[in-house]
Amino acid sequence: MKEESFIFDQIHIEVARNATDDFNLFHDKHKWLQITHNPFRGPIVLGYQLNTLIEYQMLLYRAAHHENRIIAENDLRFSNYQITFVNAVRPRTPVYLEIKKTLITTIPHLTLGNRIAMKSDGKTVLLGFKKETQTPLFLPDTTFENLPDLNEVEDLTTILGTDYFFKRKFMNNGSVKNFLSGSLAEQSDYFDELMHIANYPEIYPCSLTSGALLEKAQLEHHDFKLNPMVYTSHEISVDRHYVSQLKNNDTLHILVKQLPESSDNTLNQTNIRQRTYHCYGLLQNNEVLFRVKMNLVPLAEILKNLRKVS
Repeated sequence: MKEESFIFDQIHIEVARNATDDFNLFHDKHKWLQITHNPFRGPIVLGYQLNTLIEYQMLLYRAAHHENRIIAENDLRFSNYQITFVNAVRPRTPVYLEIKKTLITTIPHLTLGNRIAMKSDGKTVLLGFKKETQTPLFLPDTTFENLPDLNEVEDLTTILGTDYFFKRKFMNNGSVKNFLSGSLAEQSDYFDELMHIANYPEIYPCSLTSGALLEKAQLEHHDFKLNPMVYTSHEISVDRHYVSQLKNNDTLHILVKQLPESSDNTLNQTNIRQRTYHCYGLLQNNEVLFRVKMNLVPLAEILKNLRKVS
């Protein structure tokens, strides 16, 4: 087992949100005050910052335990994260990340897996796992053979004949390096200009889905102050083969599909309905770089449920 502590400052939040165009008020050092009944008493760290901290620490863990050889020899090309958010992380408050010992299973397929836990201020922040597999664990069956040429689709529109909201982004080495630093990852482990090395991290492209969701909500006239939403979970499958091919100025097509709310999809042990989004990152020939399932709930519903419990 590995456990280490980390501290985020407000500048880390500023850098990360600017690198991903995330204008969520929860992370703004001034506008967090404008959120109705905000319980966090200040800005909070981005969920994808925490995911990237996990990614980087797992990178170090795999190297230290010589597990990259197993991944390469068995073509475990998919990196999978299942994260359940329980609480928030505040700046200048120590965060403790625990990585459990790797479990290798062979049924039904070879998998390297580690349990993950994060705590801060005496409370559990998130729980989950990181797994390496030959095929994606999340949203594996979605295909995109019948899409139009995405280069011709207008940004911030719904793709004709589909339920997908479309957002176009461009990879930028500077933004990626800033996001790594903002997530307490050592950027020099990914980029070395003198050696002409530029290895993109797995989570950064996925993190751009948050900005896409915010822009979608803005077009739908969502009130971010009166009805803020918070993440409850991320389920992420990233194709590390395609990640290894990413380079500066590459186009990333983000597709977002919002699922109908259902009484069958509620927050654990409550009747709070979750809002679920399926998000995909496609490259130039519709290769699927990542598959992400995200659940959100209204903050007001969580606070209402807490009042009932107390």
